[in-house]
Amino acid sequence: MAKKTRIKAKLKKGIITVKAMAKHSMLGHQEAKKAKKDVNFITYMTATVNDKLVYEVSTSQFLSKNPYIKFKFKGAQKGDKVIISWVDLKGTTQTSIGKIK
Repeated sequence: MAKKTRIKAKLKKGIITVKAMAKHSMLGHQEAKKAKKDVNFITYMTATVNDKLVYEVSTSQFLSKNPYIKFKFKGAQKGDKVIISWVDLKGTTQTSIGKIK
């Protein structure tokens, strides 16, 4: 079920902007009941660069399908890797790596 998270990270004037889209159905209680499936959505997401936590969020069922996130931070260089990980309600984890351009 877990597919790779798409990551784009760009360095401009010392600030890295990360845009990412996680592939997940994000079934809340109402959607799951209609589709006759189990409730399942991303509950926790992090992003690290050079073993430093740069983004952390607890989420809920109210995010859309294939949630899109965008954040900015300082302190990295071109070529460094952005590692985004998430876990969903069923315990499925997914980790993806993107390179800063």
